[in-house]
Amino acid sequence: MLRYALIFLVVAIIAAFFGFSGVAASAAGIAQILFYIFLAIFVISLILNFVKSV
Repeated sequence: MLRYALIFLVVAIIAAFFGFSGVAASAAGIAQILFYIFLAIFVISLILNFVKSV
């Protein structure tokens, strides 16, 4: 999932460089949503592993 977030981030940067503001905004929005989902799953996984080891 982090891979998709990075892909959309690169697409957003390239689109912003060429001036496609609509494409850049939607790609950046998707990348941001995927990043936060990945971050939440990562934190939940850390907590569960910590509880399991204790």
